[in-house]
Amino acid sequence: MAQATANNHNPKKVLYDVPVSNNGARIRLLIYKKKLEDVIDVKSPATIGGLASDAYLALNPQGKMPVLQMEDGSGLPESQVIEGYLLDAYVDRQPALVPGTPELRARAALVVRILDLYINSIQGCMYKPMDSKSERAAQVGQLAKQLDVLEGYVVGPYVCGEEMSYADTALVPTVVFMAYILPKFFGWPGLWEDRPKLEAWWKLMNADADVQRVVQEVEGGLRSWDQGARWEEKGIIKQVSDGSLAWYPN
Repeated sequence: MAQATANNHNPKKVLYDVPVSNNGARIRLLIYKKKLEDVIDVKSPATIGGLASDAYLALNPQGKMPVLQMEDGSGLPESQVIEGYLLDAYVDRQPALVPGTPELRARAALVVRILDLYINSIQGCMYKPMDSKSERAAQVGQLAKQLDVLEGYVVGPYVCGEEMSYADTALVPTVVFMAYILPKFFGWPGLWEDRPKLEAWWKLMNADADVQRVVQEVEGGLRSWDQGARWEEKGIIKQVSDGSLAWYPN
């Protein structure tokens, strides 16, 4: 864990994050589901000077979100690491969010691995500037491929069967990004064409009050980006609208 400065002790842990962060939102959803707000506060990095501040870099030298500040002032970065820590440290808080068999635990770990390695690693193709429109199109196509891969791993009704797990809570915020951005800016007909298990899963997840809380947080951030003309300013609309490339694989 990164070590913060002395005299930085806090009676509660602090998750430094912002609403639009999908990597942070997966931790917020876990916090909400396990009723951990009595032991963990959620604050913006701006409250300690922002991502480039000495105070933040003492918690996470990478200057990335999210980071969990422990009671002793040290920092625990990386969403998957924070996720594992919270599931272990608060195993007594229900729901457990950990599947009940070795096989289902392996499936949950695999789904999260796919999310982190093959989706979140290229998610910037949806909203960041890229000089090459062909590279952007290739990465957008990869998002479609990985949804197909996930469709094959969903047991139903939740990812790992009858109980919600951390695989579900990890997926939700990134799906919010995809559901908001890909149809509106890349011409996708939707996310769930030929993906019935994921479609049923998404409807089930959206019936959960804690999931809805996170969906609204993330969508609020995306709407702010939209109102600020992010996709125009980053040149994305121009790249997509010239008609020379397909943005949804057939």
